[in-house]
Amino acid sequence: MSEEEVIEIRFHGRGGQGAVTAASLLVNAALRAGMYGQAIPFFGAERRGAPVVAYARISKNPVKVRSSIRKPSIVVVLDPMLKDLVNVLDGLREGGTLLINSSSKPDVLGPYRVCYVDAVKIASDLGLVLSGWALVNTPMVGALAKVLKIPIEDVEDSIKESIEGRLGELNALAARRAYEGVVCSG
Repeated sequence: MSEEEVIEIRFHGRGGQGAVTAASLLVNAALRAGMYGQAIPFFGAERRGAPVVAYARISKNPVKVRSSIRKPSIVVVLDPMLKDLVNVLDGLREGGTLLINSSSKPDVLGPYRVCYVDAVKIASDLGLVLSGWALVNTPMVGALAKVLKIPIEDVEDSIKESIEGRLGELNALAARRAYEGVVCSG
């Protein structure tokens, strides 16, 4: 990331998966790493399971822009089935990065860097499951931190500040496993 560059990120998830929380955790970790940022929740008439989006901006300099994000640098997909329901690549900048929760490299057409991590397996292995849904937001934040070169310790601290006790420890471990396991190509 250059000194002037503002990285704009769009998160795609389903209601209840924690896309808004993921954006906030990422920005908090970036602040801990000496950067600037803003998390931008987007709320509508969503319900559990319905497609939702959230946004974040991070930079080495103060982030002055407050407008919505139309051409993200990075798109994060918490539920890989969403790519069949909504155009998750809409507006993604040429040369931008797609980070997707997947056990294998997804087939993606276009001039994008593709990264993936099996966040469902990580969350399931650690017992991070609620009402039958694997809680993938913290592993995805860990993977995104690796893509952005944010120290994992800052992500872990951000998570433990937001989620107390044993649950915070497990979510921090999930983030670390995803940080260590994310695969990128291109």
